[in-house]
Parts: sequence; structure tokens; C-alpha cells
Amino acid sequence: MFTTRPELLCTFGAVASTHWLASQSGMAVLEKGGNAFDAAVAAGFVLQVVEPHLNGPGGEAPMIVHSAAEGRTRVVCGQGTAPAAATIEHYRRHGHSLMPGTGLLAAVVPGAFDAWLMILRDYGTMSFGEVMEFAIGYAENGFPVVPRITWTIESVEALFRDHWPSSAEVWLRDGAPQPGRLFRTPAIAATFKRLVAESATADGGREAGIEAARHAWYEGFVAEAIDRFCRDRAYIDTTGTPQHGVMTGDDLARWHATYEDPLTYDYHGHTICKTGPWGQGPVMLQQLALLRGFDIATMNPTGPDFIHTVVECAKLAYADREAYYGDPDFVDVPMTTLLDDAHNGARRELVGERANPDLRPGTIPGHDPWTDDGAAERAALKQHYDALGGGEPTIAKTGASRGDTCHVDVIDRWGNMVSATPSGGWLQSSPTIPELGFNLTNRGQMFWLDEGHPASLAPGKRPRTTLTPSFALRDGAPYMAFGTPGGDQQDQWALIFLLHHIDHGMNLQEAIDCPTFQTVNFPSSFFPRERYPNVIRLEGRFSDRTVEELRRRGHIVEIEELWSLGRLSAAARDGDLIKAAANPRGMQGYAVGR
Repeated sequence: MFTTRPELLCTFGAVASTHWLASQSGMAVLEKGGNAFDAAVAAGFVLQVVEPHLNGPGGEAPMIVHSAAEGRTRVVCGQGTAPAAATIEHYRRHGHSLMPGTGLLAAVVPGAFDAWLMILRDYGTMSFGEVMEFAIGYAENGFPVVPRITWTIESVEALFRDHWPSSAEVWLRDGAPQPGRLFRTPAIAATFKRLVAESATADGGREAGIEAARHAWYEGFVAEAIDRFCRDRAYIDTTGTPQHGVMTGDDLARWHATYEDPLTYDYHGHTICKTGPWGQGPVMLQQLALLRGFDIATMNPTGPDFIHTVVECAKLAYADREAYYGDPDFVDVPMTTLLDDAHNGARRELVGERANPDLRPGTIPGHDPWTDDGAAERAALKQHYDALGGGEPTIAKTGASRGDTCHVDVIDRWGNMVSATPSGGWLQSSPTIPELGFNLTNRGQMFWLDEGHPASLAPGKRPRTTLTPSFALRDGAPYMAFGTPGGDQQDQWALIFLLHHIDHGMNLQEAIDCPTFQTVNFPSSFFPRERYPNVIRLEGRFSDRTVEELRRRGHIVEIEELWSLGRLSAAARDGDLIKAAANPRGMQGYAVGR
């Protein structure tokens, strides 16, 4: 199969990510003697600078990491929680019937910083200052603007100038930055340099320095600036009216990133590892449990049988996601049953010859599935936008957008492995905090303002994030770190990549390059939670015959651009070889290795 790039074959180490500068920064750390954890942290902070429309310092970063020394694979929960004052009663008392999609009320505790520093402390070898050199350099000296940054800033220019002046001062100081030109974010550089300085003054060596930086963020000057900003001024959000935030310094001080065991499912000699149901990660495992009853290997990877089967199984798994998933610290998620072969065997019988438009969650004794398809929220959204003057919601009015996400995979020569999916805090999510140069995540938009929903809002609760790093063992040995940006589509695009690799025998680059598709049959996790029954979106490289047959089966087929769906990257350890590949879509992702 022709590929856009070669699958890289290495022995020393490899880094694959959604931006070439992050990949190269991580590789530079490996070349300096650092391990995969050092490299991932360096790359992660570079992504915050060079992909500001996709993530930022105020965002979150779930990860799956494997320590060769411990022989252990762990989930890192870098997803922050709702503030103590973020109650359903508070939001409804202020006239909200759904969570805002932007602004200060949608903010949760920024989790990325603590997650990165926790793995650096526990598994890395370098100091905080060493891994921050690259991000500080790009923020201070400039990074090349990619076209999507320009498009994003131009789309919110009116919002910034009229309502979020601190964001305008950063992103519109000389007009929107133009593609191919260098752009500097000196305030972020200053924040990072101050954190490094506080780290350097700590007594007790490398770990004490990392702890000092964590303290400065969650209990020091960063937390104080966030507290003041949320308290002192109201800013417009998707409600169309100015709103104060409810985040306090105490919310930051009370939260820390944590380790968890991954949820797993065995599929054709591979054990797939995902986060718990506080994220959507288990939906990939459910899809595998459904698909194992079909002979995927014999299906044409671009043919109608494969697409139909994968889409109809995805609909069932995502219906279970909507019905049952939430933070297991707050709700009883029947995860054992949801991954049980008997449960999925019965669900598999629902896959017919024709497309089904319904949300059909499984029935589990002792659990009442949530069945609202989002109609109530869409009605509330219409009410909000009627108040704004009618018409479709636009980014320009309120900043409402899905943002996006980043991803990075690292393997070093010792067998350490990292899969991380940082996101949130993108430049259009909320106003810039002037003293810090960055803004807060709006991940709280994924909460529901309904007491009966498993992902309903509650103080200290994790939103059911779409961020979903992936990891695979092969025959019990750590094998592959992989993942993609893409919101609700992450566990569709990554699943299709996995099926192409395992069942169709494609190498990593072939599996990434192969045309892909997605269903939008379920309510979106993002404001305003649209749902499009029976709609599937295909890249334009599928044959007319495939498209016609899918339409005959009842699918509503929308054709996207030729190279438009998915931003996957992957790194695998195969015996003495390390393999890596990255997505050509968007002309940003790269894999590097030696």
C-alpha cells in the first residue's frame, strides 16, 4: 500500500505527535539522555505553546504510561474537577438550563500541569528546568504559525475585541498572526520562567524542585491569579451575557493528579488499555467486544461491509456511553457488565443489514439508563440564541467551538512508553488571564445540568471527558502507544486504526493513512450537543460504489475532504525495533526516531 511517509524503524527511541516541533523537542530530550517520561513532558509543554488553538497551560492531560522498571502500565488522570461552588442549583439560579460552552463558568481545575509534573517526578530523570527549555524557547523567541491558528483567531476577533480584551491583547496585538510567520507569547514564557525559578530555589534536589513548581501552580502565584480573575470581572460566554467564574484558589489546592489501573479488553492477542468511565475511553473496549463476533479480517477495509459493521457497533457502544458513563467516584457505572461478552453478545444481535437511527442503550439490572437524546438541551440552546438575536450559533458571537486536542506518543530504548492526549485551555475557550498569559479550560461544558444524568454537574466531580489515550499490549508484553485528537471521534478513528493494524495487517503508517470515517448518531459531548441520526461522514477517498451501497443500507452519507478525518500518531515496540508513524492530515503531525 502506498503511504504518505514511511513507517519509521528505530532502535534508540521515537516520538510521534500532532506537531513536528513537539516531536523534535521530545527526541532532543532522548538524545540528551532523558527517558520517555522526560521526553513526553518536554513535548507536552511545547504543544501548549505551538498548538494554542488545540490546548494550553490551563488545560488537561489524561495519559497512559508504562514503566519498564516496574513492569506496570498505569492511567494518569490529568483531568481536573468541578469547583466547589459549581452546583446545579447555582447554575439554574442564574438562569442556565445547560452548561455554557465557553467562558469562566465552564472552567474546571486545570489538570495538565500536575499530571506532567507527577510523571516527571515519579518516572523521569531530568529537572523541571531542563524539560521546560524547549517550551520557554518557543514562547519567548517565537514559533511558526500554522493556518488553523490564524483561522481560529480571525473567527473570534469580534468576541476578543468587544468582550475579551485580555485575549485581544495577546492574539490581536498586530492583527491576527499570519501563517508561516513567527509569533511570540511572552507572558506564557514569563510564567514558565517564574515556575522554573521557584523550582530552582528549592532545597532537596530534583524531586523537591518539581514539588516547588507544583506548589507555585496550585497554591502559589498561578492559583492566586486564577482566583482573582474568576472573582473580579464577568465575561460573556455562550449564554450571551457576562458571567463570573466560580473557581477559587482553594479548588486548585485541593486537587492533584492521580494514578489508576487501566480498564482492559483482550482482542485477537492484544490487550487494549483505556481510562475509566470518567472519560469515554471504555467505549473503544465496548466496540471491540461487539466487533469480535464479526470476521473483520475478511472485510475490505474501504468497503461497505466493514464501514457498516463498525458504524452500527459504534452506535450501540456510544449509546451505552450516554446512558451510563460518569465519574465512578460519584456514580455507579456498571463497567464489568458493559464489557462482558454476554452483554455484548446480546447487543451484537441488534446489528442488522440496515442502518438504525435510534439510541439503543443496553438494559442492565439495577441500573436505569439515561435515554434523553439531547433534545431538551437543543431547545434550551435555541432559547439562548433567540435572546442573542436569532440565527445559528457562531464562534464569532460567543466563542462556541469544539476546539480540538493534541496527542503525543513516546518510546525510549529502555522500553518506557507514554501515550498522552492533552487538550483544553485552547485560546478561544475563555478570556486570557493577563498575569499568566493563558486561559482556563472549558471542559466543564461536558457536564449536564440534570440530576438524573450520570455525567451531571457536582462539586469535585470529573466531567466525562472525550480525551482518550490508548495503549496496547501484545501477548502480554507492552506493545503500542497510540491516539488522536478529535473529540467524540477519538475512539472511532483510533479504533479503525487499530482494526486496520490488527485485523488487516497494515503497518502503522498504512493504518493511519487509510481512508477513515465516523458516525454522529449520538449526542455530541460538546455544546450544543447536536445529534445527527444515521449520518456517517467519509473521507472523499472512498469509492462511489462503497458510498452508493452505504446509502442503499439507509446511511446518510456526507463526503468530507480527501484528507480530513483523524490526526493519529503511534509508536510500537516490536522485538528489538521501535516503530513510529504520524498523521499527514493537516500538515503538522510528525514522527521522529533513531
